[in-house]
Amino acid sequence: MNWQALVPLIGVILIIFGAGVWAGKYIKSSNTFIQDYFLGGRSLGGFVLAMTMTATYGSASSFIGGPGTAYTEGLGWVLLAMTQVSTGYFVLMVLGKKFAIVTRKYKALTMVDFLKERYRSKWVVLFSAFSIIIFLFSAMAAQWIGGARLIESLVGIPYTTALFIFALLVLIYVVIGGFRAVALTDAIQGTIMFVGTLILLVATIIAGGGLSNIMSDLAAENPNLITPYGAEGTLTPAFVSSFWILVGVGVVALPQITVRAMSYKDSRSMHRAIIIGTVVVGVIMLNMHLIGVLARPILPGIEVGDRVMPLIALEVLPNWLAGFVLAAPMAAIMSTVDSLLLLVSSSIVKDVYLNYIEPKASQNRVKGLSIGVTAVLGVIVFLMALNPPDLIIWLNLFAFGGLEAAFIWPIVMGLYWKKGNKYGALASMLTGVGLYILSDTFFPQPFGLHSVVLPVVVSFFVYVFVSLGTQERVIEQET
Repeated sequence: MNWQALVPLIGVILIIFGAGVWAGKYIKSSNTFIQDYFLGGRSLGGFVLAMTMTATYGSASSFIGGPGTAYTEGLGWVLLAMTQVSTGYFVLMVLGKKFAIVTRKYKALTMVDFLKERYRSKWVVLFSAFSIIIFLFSAMAAQWIGGARLIESLVGIPYTTALFIFALLVLIYVVIGGFRAVALTDAIQGTIMFVGTLILLVATIIAGGGLSNIMSDLAAENPNLITPYGAEGTLTPAFVSSFWILVGVGVVALPQITVRAMSYKDSRSMHRAIIIGTVVVGVIMLNMHLIGVLARPILPGIEVGDRVMPLIALEVLPNWLAGFVLAAPMAAIMSTVDSLLLLVSSSIVKDVYLNYIEPKASQNRVKGLSIGVTAVLGVIVFLMALNPPDLIIWLNLFAFGGLEAAFIWPIVMGLYWKKGNKYGALASMLTGVGLYILSDTFFPQPFGLHSVVLPVVVSFFVYVFVSLGTQERVIEQET
C-alpha cells in the first residue's frame, strides 16, 4: 500500500467531510429544508458558482476517461475535448438572469419544477423525471467506476473493495449535507483540480524529455497520434464538430448544470462566475487531455485506459505530491456523484412524490424520504458499477446525449418562446429520447456526426410545429 500517496488524499477527503458536516448542521436547523437541501438557499456567490459548475461538469469522464481516451486517440481527442471551454459561459449566458428570475417567480427548486410550472402538464413532469432517473443512472455509474479505479491504482487493492470504500465516502457526506455541502466542497475541489492539473502537466513534460521529444516519440509510433484525426483516422471533421452540441451548446440542457443557473444570489455573482468558470474549465480540460496524450511514450502499453491518469501521476511525481494531485480527479468525481445523486433524489421526492403522491407531506417526512432515497440510489449505482467497462467516458457521454435530446428545447424555447406549449414540449422530448436511443443503438454516427445531433435537430422542429399546430386546443383549455 502506497502510504505516502494515500495520506495527502485522505487529508483532502477529511477537509471535504468537514465541510459536509458543517453544512449538515445548517440543514438540521433550517426551516426551509427542501430549498436548502436541494438548492443551497439560492445563495451562491460568483467564485463558488463557477467552481461548483466546473467541479460538477469536470467529472470522472474528464479526469479519468478523458485522458484514457486521449492516450488511445492522440492530439485529435484534445482538440475535440476543448469544445467544453464554452460550457459555463454558454449556460449562464443562455439561461442567466431570465432563468433565475423565472424560477424564483415559479418557486422552482429543480429543472422539472420549471417545466411543471411552464407547461402545466403531468406527463411532461413524469417523462422528465423518468428521463433524469434513467440517464443519470448511467452517468452515476461512470463516476462510481472512476472513483474506484483511482483508489484501486493508488492503494493497490481489488476493484470491488475500492468501489465499496468510494461509495461509502460519498454517500455519508452527501446524505448529511445536501446541496450546500456539494457547493462548498465543489469550491475546494475546483481549486485542487486547477492546481493539480498544472503540476501534473509540467511533471509529465519534464519526465518525457520535453514537448519536442515526446512529439517525436508519438510520431515514430503512429503519425496519426499528432494529427486532428485520431490514431485510426476516425475523428473526422464532422464528428469532432458535432461534439460542440454534445459537450458545448447542449450542456445547457443538463439538469445538474441548469440547477446551478438558479442557485446564485445576484447578477454580479453570475457575471463573475462566467469569467472564472470559462478560464478554469479551459485550463483544466486542456491540461488533463494533454496529460493523457503525453503519457503514452512514458508509460506505453496501458491496457485499461481509465488507469492512465493515476499511473502517470505515480510515475512522474514524488508519492506525496502524487497523492495531492490525485485528489483533483477524486474531487471531480465526488462532486459530480453528489450532484447527480441529489438530482435523481429530487426527481423522485420533489417532482413525483410531492407533486402527485403526497402533496401535503410533513417536513420531517420529506426530510426522511430525501435522505433515504439518496442512500438507496447510491446502493443501486454501486451494484451497477460492479462490472465496469474499460473506458467510462462512453457511459457518461451516453447520459449527456440522452438528457440533451430530452430537455434542450423544452428549456430554451420554453424560456424564450411564448407560443411553446405542453404538447410541443412532450412531443419534442419523446422524439428526442426515442430517436437518440435508436440512433445510438443502430446508427451510432449518422452522416458521420455524433448520435445526439440528429435527435436535437429533429426535436426542435417537432417542438415548433406541434406547438403551432395545437395553439387553438391550448386556448380552448384555458378558456
